[in-house]
Amino acid sequence: MTTFNECLNINPCVAILRGLDIASACEVGELIYQSGIRSIEVPLNRPNAIECITELVAFLPQDCFIGAGTVITAEQVKKVSSIGGRFIVSPNTSIPVIEQAMNFNLLPIPGVATVTEAYAAYQAGARYLKLFPASTYGVRHLQVLTSVLPNDVKIIPVGGVSVDNMLQWLIGGAAGVGIGNDLYECGNTTEQVKLKLAAISGALSNYNDRSRKVTK
Repeated sequence: MTTFNECLNINPCVAILRGLDIASACEVGELIYQSGIRSIEVPLNRPNAIECITELVAFLPQDCFIGAGTVITAEQVKKVSSIGGRFIVSPNTSIPVIEQAMNFNLLPIPGVATVTEAYAAYQAGARYLKLFPASTYGVRHLQVLTSVLPNDVKIIPVGGVSVDNMLQWLIGGAAGVGIGNDLYECGNTTEQVKLKLAAISGALSNYNDRSRKVTK
C-alpha cells in the first residue's frame, strides 16, 4: 500500500476538500486523482465529511492517501480509522490526538506554529507537521523551523497556500503543501475544479526537484 512519503514524491500537493458534498465526492476525487495528486484531506468541521471520506476510500485506488482534517478529539480519530482513513490532520498540537492516531496506525499531522509546539509534536511521535496558518508566518519562518528541528521532521504549510505561492514554499523547504480554495471550494462545478487543477499542474511543471527525502 502506498505511503504518504510516496504520495508526496509523486505530487507534493495535499488536496483539502472543505465542504465537499456526498453527491460529487467521487467525481471530484477522480478529477484530483487524474491530475496526479495522491493525497486528499476532508476537514471534519463541515457537514457529511465522514460520509465523503467513506465514499472516497471506497472509490479511489489504494495508492491514494485519504484522511481527515480539523481533527481535534481522540474519538474523531477512532471514527476516521473505522472508515478507512489513513491520516489525521489537526489545526493544533494535541498530544492525545497524536497518540490516538498512532494507536490506530494512522499518520498524525498536527498543526504547529512555534518551535515549542513542533518539538512537543515530535516528541509525541509526529514526523509530519502542518505549519498553520502558513500565510501568517511566511517562508522564512518555515526555513528557521527546519533549521532547528530534527532532520526527519517534514513540514507541510497550510492556510494561504495558493497556485501563486506554492512553489515558494516548496523551494523554501516544504515537504508538501496543502491547497484548499485554489483547488476546491464548496459549490464548485466539475469544470471549475478542472480549471483549478490545470493551474496547479501548470505551476508544478516548473518544479522538478524530486530529490527531497520524505520519510514516514
